[in-house]
Formats: sequence, structure tokens, C-alpha cells
Amino acid sequence: MTIWTDLTGTAFEMSYAPVNGARTRVLRAGAGEAVVMLHGTSGHLEAFVRNIPTFSEHFEVHALDMLGHGYTENPGGDLRIPRYVRHVLDYLDSRGIERAHFIGESLGGWVAGRLAADHPDRVSRIVLVAPGGTVANPEVMDRIRSSTKAAVSSDDRALTRQRLELLMHDAANVSDELVDVRHAIYHRPEFVAGIDHLLCLQNMENRVVDLLSPEQMARIVAPALIVWGAQNPFGDVPEANRMQESIPGSALEIFPECGHWPQHEHADRFNELALKFLL
Repeated sequence: MTIWTDLTGTAFEMSYAPVNGARTRVLRAGAGEAVVMLHGTSGHLEAFVRNIPTFSEHFEVHALDMLGHGYTENPGGDLRIPRYVRHVLDYLDSRGIERAHFIGESLGGWVAGRLAADHPDRVSRIVLVAPGGTVANPEVMDRIRSSTKAAVSSDDRALTRQRLELLMHDAANVSDELVDVRHAIYHRPEFVAGIDHLLCLQNMENRVVDLLSPEQMARIVAPALIVWGAQNPFGDVPEANRMQESIPGSALEIFPECGHWPQHEHADRFNELALKFLL
């Protein structure tokens, strides 16, 4: 399967929305209650192409390129968690959406968790997919920073593929088309110029301030489902257990033979589980 054949049969709109000065790429599909999908660090909305068709049968899906990611602009400066949260809230306001469900993967889960803690009136339910932001592990941070910068600074497509394969337990889930999409994004002049601002959360002095603390997670009142890959290269299962213990009433599902993209590697299982939870 490729990105666009995954979406065959699904009516969707790809557009650019002006969101408080940041031209924001968004894919919208379906009708009903809003579900906002947020990708991970240096990612883009194509992270959810295997999920959008299923969820759009029941919800109005909004898959975003987050601030400074994909084809969404960064008006300038470091991209820290409060700025990501503000950008998502501004997007909701621009669409007249009072309240939404959120599916956040990695960085997107970090943002969704912070949004749920600080703005409970805007969040119905949250699905946190291999969420980041609860620990500051120097080895993991360096792996994210070095692999991303290597792929961005070189035109060698193999480095882009390696960056994507790092997310997977089974490298076969990285299609040629997914490499094409990410390679094109990574080599946009605007993206190259802003890469240090995008990776600022991999610097310890920024990350520790923005971490999703146990106190913040304890404030989350929205029903929460955490989905984790047993072979997640960016966080071990005990990290997921601690998160589940910190968010009142939350549920945790561990996917075997799965890396950092459960929603992609095991799309059928994820779609069934998350859809049942949101419904």
C-alpha cells in the first residue's frame, strides 16, 4: 500500500488554513464530532493515512501538520510545548470547534496531554500513541536529534529512509512513497532553516521545563487511552506504565512486535481499539 491508495475511497480535503499568522496544512475528512490527529517530532499528517479512512466514517477528522512541521509555517523562534498547544487551540477556534477528541502520536501525544491538562473544556477524549514528554533521556534525545539532522542536511535518500525505519519494528512498513513525502519535506528551504528550532526539545534545558509532569497528568479529566509499542525505540514499557498510573482512570494497551508508530504498523488493531474507545 502507498499513502494515496490508503486514502482511495475516502472523500477528503487538503487545504491550508491561516492560523494566527501560520499557514497550516490540514487534511479534513468525514462529518460529526471533531477528531484532531497530531503527529510526532519532524513528522507530518501522513503519519495517519492508515487511520483517516476508518475514523472519517464516524467523525470529522482534522489531521494537522503541527507548527513548523510538514508544510506548516513557523513564524519564528523555538518550538516549545506551549506554542504547539496554542497553535492547536487557534486552529480549533478558526474552525469554530469548541471541543474535540485528540489522537496524538509521540510529540503529538505530549501536546494533547498538555492541552487536556491545561484546557479540559476543549478536550473530550484523548488517545496517546507512544506519547513523549514524560522523561528526558539524553540517549534518546541524541538519537532523535542526530538522525533527523543527518537526514535533513544530506540529500542522501537512504538517511531519510533510516529516519523512518527508526520508528518501526518492521522496516517493511516504510514505503517508497512515505520516504518520498518525508524527503521532500526535509529538504524544503524553510524546513532546513528551522530545523534547530524544531529540535529544541531535544536540548535538556528546554525539555525539562516543558515535560508533562505527574502533577499535570493528574489534572487530566478526559478519558484517556495510551497505546504503546513493546519495541518502542524511544521509550520502554515502564515509561508507559508510569504514565498510565499518573492519568486518573486511563487505560494502557501494549502492542507486541511494534515500534514507535502503532497507528501505522498495526493499523487494523489500532483503528478497532481507538474507535471503540472514542465511540
